[in-house]
Amino acid sequence: MGKKYFEHVGSFLRPEILQKARQAFESGQLSSEDLKVVEDIAIKDLVDKQIAAGLEKVTDGEFRRAYWHLDFFWGFAGVDHIQASSGYHFHGEETKPDSAILSGKISGEDHPFVEAYRFLKNYVDAKEVEVEAKYTIPAPSQFYFELIRDEEHVAKLNSIYPDHEELYADIKAAYLQVISDLVDAGLKTLQVDDCTWGVLVDDNFLTTWGRINGQSKEEVREELSALFLKLNNDVYENVPENLLVNTHVCRGNYHSTWASSGGYHPIAKELFADEAAQTYFLEFDNERSGDFSPLSEFTDPDKVAVLGLVTSKFPELEDKELLIARIKEASQYIPLEQLWISTQCGFASTEEGNILTEEDQWKKLALVKEVIDAVWE
Repeated sequence: MGKKYFEHVGSFLRPEILQKARQAFESGQLSSEDLKVVEDIAIKDLVDKQIAAGLEKVTDGEFRRAYWHLDFFWGFAGVDHIQASSGYHFHGEETKPDSAILSGKISGEDHPFVEAYRFLKNYVDAKEVEVEAKYTIPAPSQFYFELIRDEEHVAKLNSIYPDHEELYADIKAAYLQVISDLVDAGLKTLQVDDCTWGVLVDDNFLTTWGRINGQSKEEVREELSALFLKLNNDVYENVPENLLVNTHVCRGNYHSTWASSGGYHPIAKELFADEAAQTYFLEFDNERSGDFSPLSEFTDPDKVAVLGLVTSKFPELEDKELLIARIKEASQYIPLEQLWISTQCGFASTEEGNILTEEDQWKKLALVKEVIDAVWE
């Protein structure tokens, strides 16, 4: 089993100076060059704070993005930024209607995330501390899911890729191009964020999808889980040697709300046993994530399940002893040596952020470190 690290899922609350700069940029009052200057300053400050908090792997907080996933898709050739007919539907809220749609064949050359990672790594390396700069991107399955978001997206996709096998091949090639470029820039840990598995555990989604396509919810889950597994493993199994591929499975994280519910049971084998990731950041912060029994599907001793027991959605701190007890409960299904702990998600999967303060987010991470030291050190 590989070494485990004190690390955060990825995103952090945007500081006020960055929020104002992005608003000025979007209204045409600030140039992209001036926005980048503000982003650079904010990212350096965030890295310093992560190092001070003891994190062993750090990120740029996703400070150059509006969304955890869409900005990455917009960086591909052949993908346009559009406004969809509606936003993403969360519990009691709806996001802005931004979306990604195909405009041509997909390609991954000269992706802007590579230069963004290079800036992060150069700054971390200059600190001369034993800290690694990791990077987060959305899963290949998530990209496909965006491309079939509604009838307009499907029609566009089919007009460009009447043969979906060609589409899958181009998604694979585009992802591997970006990943290769990131590795050339020095990347050692890639975290792939993925809400598609979180969708497949939700019976409401499956029932709705099945009604549209004339399938039962079981048929929908079987079909989509096989496709998502193929799309992801086509990439994960072909990354450059020595790149650590982690994944984070989420049920939605927008302004402290959520999008789907359900335990891991229905997709545990495909996700935990068959997907070619090594470390899994998993939501387990409330009853919507189900119990720990699906962890028994972690049959590979080299894989690690990171229990997201500490919520990133709300400021209230969890009880330390209760967290330790829950880890003990999970160890009934997977050895303690294959368990770790983190927050359940990032603090700002979109630029709006969750409803808590910057001080709250650092207290959350401090609690995670306390539990790690109590259980494993």
